Order: sequence, then C-alpha cells, then structure tokens
Amino acid sequence: MDMTMVQTPVSLTEGAVNEVKRLMSQPDFDTNSGQYLRVGVKGGGCSGMSYILGFDNKEADDTEYNIEGIPVVMKNAHGIYLFGMTVDFQDGLNARGFVFKNPNASSTCGCGSSFAV
Repeated sequence: MDMTMVQTPVSLTEGAVNEVKRLMSQPDFDTNSGQYLRVGVKGGGCSGMSYILGFDNKEADDTEYNIEGIPVVMKNAHGIYLFGMTVDFQDGLNARGFVFKNPNASSTCGCGSSFAV
C-alpha cells in the first residue's frame, strides 16, 4: 500500500482557524453547498499581486486540502507564490482581519493585501 503525505502549501494559525469556523457556523452559510475556503492570488494591487481568501466552489484545476477540519482549495499554479505562507487572524485594537505572512514575497504593500515576488 503506497501512502503519500501531501503537505499543505499554506497554514492557518489558531486564530485564523477559529475565525473561519465561526464564519462557517453562521446561519447563512450553507454547509451542504460544497463551499471550500479558497486561498490564492490574482494580478493587481499596489505591489503586483493580491491575495484571494474567501468561500468558493471547487474547480477542475484546484487541489483540495483539509486544514484543521476546514476544506480548502487552491489552484495548482498558485503554489509557487504561496508555499510556506501562514494566514493569521488579528482581532486587536490596531488591526482586525486576516493577515498574510508570505516568505516568498520580496515586498508587500502597506495594508498587507498585495505583494511582489
């Protein structure tokens, strides 16, 4: 029997896991709709590329992961930009929201939602 371990390209901190699970437990979130947490990138933003984080359906060129019980999808091509990235959730007085810590980024914008490689 061949068992292959697949490392998830991104990780979620405890704060991010708790916030995503809180969002998924809301009454208007349909757990039967096949929604996944999508992590990815798109062109644009002040540094060249922007992060994608939201709920979406799985597409043909996605790879599926399970992170702490959360179904996650990501385009195969995005792994080169996101491998090793950590997603955190901050809920403090100075900042509130998801924060991306990407070791592949050569620079980031001031708000942290876009980066350059």
